[in-house]
Amino acid sequence: MKASKYSEVQKIAALKQLDAGRKSEEIGGELGVSKHTIYAWKQKYGGMSVSEAQEVNQLRDENARLKKLVAELALDKDGLQHVIRKNGYSL
Repeated sequence: MKASKYSEVQKIAALKQLDAGRKSEEIGGELGVSKHTIYAWKQKYGGMSVSEAQEVNQLRDENARLKKLVAELALDKDGLQHVIRKNGYSL
């Protein structure tokens, strides 16, 4: 996925302007994004503070790291079980 050129701080600031009554077309025009992008940001970051958005991002990264670790361990376990079965040892 392509990284956004806008930070979470900028996205949330744009959403606060939207909540203050500005039109999504105006905000999008200033930032160089479509109104649909503004609504996508609203769906993802709506109602969040900057610190909450950063915490969610950190949790996503950690979750991805942990999933990768579990997958690697599952492969190791499967390989070891295969070797045990091949050598005739019972579990």
